[in-house]
Amino acid sequence: MSTSYVILHVKLDPDSRAVHAEFIVRNFTQETWTAAEGFGVGYHLFDADTGTLIVDGPRVQPERDVKPGETMAVRMDFELPAEDGRYQVLLSPMRENVCWYYEKGGPFVLVEAATLRGVTTMGRARVGTNQTLQRERLWRGAGRALVYPFLTIWRNRSLIRVMVRRDVLGRYRGSFGGSFWTVMNPLLLMLTYFYVFGFILNSKFPGDPSRTGFALYYLAGMLPWLAFSEAVGRSPSVMLEHRNFVKKLVFAVETLPVDLVVAGLVSEVFAIILYCVFLLVVGHPVPPAALWLPVLVIPQLLFTAGLSWFLAALGVFVRDLGQILGYLLTIWFFATPICYPEDSLPRYLLPLASKNPIYILVRGYRDIFLHHHAPQFPSLWKLWVLSAVVFILGHAWFYKLRKSFADII
Repeated sequence: MSTSYVILHVKLDPDSRAVHAEFIVRNFTQETWTAAEGFGVGYHLFDADTGTLIVDGPRVQPERDVKPGETMAVRMDFELPAEDGRYQVLLSPMRENVCWYYEKGGPFVLVEAATLRGVTTMGRARVGTNQTLQRERLWRGAGRALVYPFLTIWRNRSLIRVMVRRDVLGRYRGSFGGSFWTVMNPLLLMLTYFYVFGFILNSKFPGDPSRTGFALYYLAGMLPWLAFSEAVGRSPSVMLEHRNFVKKLVFAVETLPVDLVVAGLVSEVFAIILYCVFLLVVGHPVPPAALWLPVLVIPQLLFTAGLSWFLAALGVFVRDLGQILGYLLTIWFFATPICYPEDSLPRYLLPLASKNPIYILVRGYRDIFLHHHAPQFPSLWKLWVLSAVVFILGHAWFYKLRKSFADII
């Protein structure tokens, strides 16, 4: 259904938000456009960000029959919404109860506008097709997917700080130790592992006869795992636990999984400090290579946040996900050489283990604290790429599903 256009005049009245459009459309179809058969020119007003149809406007019918090859002058007025947002108006020939020509792939006049804080502005009017709009939406969507996760965290940083403080302190509210347990928990954990591996099991590495060798090895691997498993393990139920926030239209629900990630980071920071103290107590210096920690912590946070976003959204629809995930995390833990030497892995499993992002993190922490050198670059850059992809896709998944959370919860 082919047509062509000559745009004569498109003007916006900023006070009334009314748009007056004048253009000429040429009929290149095999049909004669007659008002009696329902032919006319109308407009559809869409929300540009979501593609939602907002207004199905009135039609302008031809004053005379428009035969193939002839033209029709169109004058049309429509009003843009007062609510803030980006809008697209598609002006196209149509036939009542049959079709809109633009839906069949034909060109149309496109008017783009935006309203911000009550002020409406209009972009240029142009001729477009569904294919060009889809390409533009794809590019915009790709741009938003790359930028929105970081904007979400930056814009809501104060809210995240408040929620993390509330989460950390709320765990120990009513206890005698209070927030002091934030330090005591990792300290008692380290002492327990030191006692179990150093004295009861008497685990030792070849070439390291000390009682502390295996405990240090094990605890270095636990540093990233504890923060990761804490956030990921809680993420399937975080939306249900905060159902009151989810039902509030003004609350940024996408920050709830981020709160878990940052809370896990707080616990890890205390654990790293205690681990460094433990190193000094047993006669191991804190290596200068510890300055490389940020190149491991950043992808760790990105990977954990992306996975938490994905699981938080999925947990709204699959209520058993929390129980299933607990089992999967246990398998993941034992599939990663945390509580056993890396050399004990069968040779045929080493290529598979190298694809495990937690294994890369665990090995990186051990390289820094035990071997006193930077993490291995060939694995590190792959971890960064994987973490960035998971971070972006996890947020996109959450953003896509979040509109239905309030209805399901």
